Amino acid sequence: MRATTRLAAGSAVLTAALAVTACGHTTAQPHRATSTAGSVSPSGAPSPARSPAECRTASLTWALVLLPERTGGRRDARLTVANEAPETCLFAGYPGFSVHNGKANSIEGVGHGHPRTIALRKGTGVTVDLRYTSRGAKGAGDYCVTENEALVSAPHDPDSDRVNVPVMETHHKAAEIDACGDSVSMSLPRYTPHPRVP
Repeated sequence: MRATTRLAAGSAVLTAALAVTACGHTTAQPHRATSTAGSVSPSGAPSPARSPAECRTASLTWALVLLPERTGGRRDARLTVANEAPETCLFAGYPGFSVHNGKANSIEGVGHGHPRTIALRKGTGVTVDLRYTSRGAKGAGDYCVTENEALVSAPHDPDSDRVNVPVMETHHKAAEIDACGDSVSMSLPRYTPHPRVP
């Protein structure tokens, strides 16, 4: 009878020990990362919206209008640019601008000042005033270029992306730029909510 009691007690102790061991042991589970791409950041805050890309020449519509002649031999023209793409883009700087006869003779547009970056939604644009010295004016010199179109591009686009834009009068008749000197002066681009382009 005493032996039977010891055996039962020993079995109880062994069962309790196994139970304690099982309770203290935890099987490791693999950690699965939760994707935060899209709406929230790892901190739980909303992810910032993607900023618009810079405007590209091909997605812009251009108009170049020769303004009435002024006294003193200085001529003015106006370059208007409109964003026709569905996405907003950033017009960040001066546009590329040149008038040329062939590859050798050309006069480049030169800006003065530091333009601000302008966000252009579809249908909005910028306007840049141009000023140059016309042929025969005092101080014009002998280096002159006469053209009925100019080469233009979006800021920071390479020269190879430039496109031709015809010169028109204010009544939409064909015209020519007859510019002399080293450069055509460009004003700071200004935002134009309803640009007039063809």
